[in-house]
Amino acid sequence: MTIAKCCRFCGADLHRTFVDLGRSPLANSFLSTEDLSAGEAFYPLHVYVCDSCLLVQLQEFERAENIFKDYLYFSSYSESWLRHCREYAQAMTARYGLGSQSMVVEIASNDGYLLQYFKEKGIGVLGVEPAANVAKVAQDKGIDSHVAFFGANTARQLADAGKTADLMAANNVLAHVPDINDFVAGFKILLKPQGTATFEFPHLQNLIEQRQFDTVYHEHFSYISLLFAEKLFKRHGLRIYDVEQLPTHGGSLRLFVCHEDAPFARTSRVDDVARGEQQAGLDRVETYSQFASTVIDIKADLLRFLIEARKNGKTVVGYGAPAKGNTLLNYCGVGPEFVQYTVDLSPHKQGRYLPGVQIPIHAPDRILETKPDFVLILPWNLKDEIVQQMAGIREWGGKFVIAIPALTIID
Repeated sequence: MTIAKCCRFCGADLHRTFVDLGRSPLANSFLSTEDLSAGEAFYPLHVYVCDSCLLVQLQEFERAENIFKDYLYFSSYSESWLRHCREYAQAMTARYGLGSQSMVVEIASNDGYLLQYFKEKGIGVLGVEPAANVAKVAQDKGIDSHVAFFGANTARQLADAGKTADLMAANNVLAHVPDINDFVAGFKILLKPQGTATFEFPHLQNLIEQRQFDTVYHEHFSYISLLFAEKLFKRHGLRIYDVEQLPTHGGSLRLFVCHEDAPFARTSRVDDVARGEQQAGLDRVETYSQFASTVIDIKADLLRFLIEARKNGKTVVGYGAPAKGNTLLNYCGVGPEFVQYTVDLSPHKQGRYLPGVQIPIHAPDRILETKPDFVLILPWNLKDEIVQQMAGIREWGGKFVIAIPALTIID
């Protein structure tokens, strides 16, 4: 496909690098045994920042339809994430007085991980999910799911069918859409006049300050700040009236968005977060140009650790098979010669191999069987949960390791 190097929001030419991580396969294109002898497609992971609107973005090297057509990310395999979603459902139900006559629509509803908690309360639910294999899991749970990519056309179809929403939820999807304007335009169409849409996404400020470069992969087309989000929603007749700062995914924002003329007062929290971003320099393009140099130290430190471990006869394995882990390992050039295998709770990933580096994926029990010296936690945002789950490795002196924001060995 032809790559147009222009901003997906404002159309300005892109020429300023945020970070260049070389070439990498699609982060969730896990391999079967038969795939190992075939060639893999690698695409540039070169992220730009727009000089005009300051949107940090990756170009669309592969169409979203191909990335999500047979998706292997299922949200229901993290206990902490499910707890987060249960608490969200309770809070939103109370805050907006949702009941049996209400409609909650989630965009990118995955396997029904969130909507199940609203359904339990007798609230009407509808999921919109582009990956048919994942949507089927939700449908099997009794969650009404519409298989489609969300945008203005899908929103009109649902609105014409009487599916307008009192509450719309978009968890970790805003960054995943290549046509960000069409996507947000759909919320303007489907949201009831007094409704609220919430958007959760990893906060760009945390990505920069915590050196979270591994959250860059081809599914993440955009990396978003509150300052940019205000421009985005304003263009489409929507406004941010509240914001919460969350610990999820290494530090996220939850935006509360309504129609421009809806009777929701803007809270001081919006101004507080915006002020913090300005103090961090997110309103100045020079801040973005400095990020690339910080990731090189992480690569050097991880490789130094793995080389020393191998020289000393120590074994290193991984925990998790997240997209961010695939970015880290491919950027650092780490294969099974350094990390013998990784494990994951999801049975959909077990028995496969990580893309690019071709590290095998097993069930977590494999760690207890082989007793490695070190376990490299790839989903560092779930570090506390994983350390608790796998506390038994300390019985043989095993230790946990994380690479981001800095190489740390956890005794």
